[in-house]
Amino acid sequence: MTEEKVVALLSGGLDSATATALAIEQGKAVIGLSFDYGQRHHKELNAAEEIAKTLDINEHHILKVNLSKWGGSSLTDLAQPIPTKGVLQGVIPSTYVPGRNTVFIAIGLSLAEARKANQLVLGVNAMDYSGYPDCRPDYLEAYQTLANLSSKAGRNGKGPELWAPLMYWNKIKIIQEALRLNIPIERTWSCYSGNKTPCGLCDSCRIRNKALKEVGRSDLCSS
Repeated sequence: MTEEKVVALLSGGLDSATATALAIEQGKAVIGLSFDYGQRHHKELNAAEEIAKTLDINEHHILKVNLSKWGGSSLTDLAQPIPTKGVLQGVIPSTYVPGRNTVFIAIGLSLAEARKANQLVLGVNAMDYSGYPDCRPDYLEAYQTLANLSSKAGRNGKGPELWAPLMYWNKIKIIQEALRLNIPIERTWSCYSGNKTPCGLCDSCRIRNKALKEVGRSDLCSS
């Protein structure tokens, strides 16, 4: 029987690593795809490579798509400070990168169709997140419709499924699953800063640290 192939967007963060590990647990052959998009936290790509090796992903692509050329985000524009005062409800923070997921998913769908993979694995989450518009259920639903219409495979009724298993999970559940799946959490990178060590102050660090403390793993928290 031919092993089912999927493409996983692997950022190097905890969420994408967990989603990828869930696909592997289901017996799927994973092709990893990461992006060097001009992010200040370039260290996440090193984490993505480590996670790919840990999960025995034999095919892992790192593609350069330089979104920092036009900025628009504190993740890609060093002149903009990273917000450190915590998540503000109803406010899309400056760390939102215009069009990032739209571009990444489009490229992922291209790779999936070329490799005859029937699924694109995404670590997006709509619960413990910073309000990004491209991490919401209605966005993925609309993109699924586009995926079905925009490719030869989709027109033949075999377009890749956009699979976001963590969509409605809170960060505590994600960490619990990551621990169950033996993901080396300490090797993942979530911090938005471009420093050598996690800042502990950005939205991503705050959300991650809070959940780690609640599951009794303060030893894995960033500074």
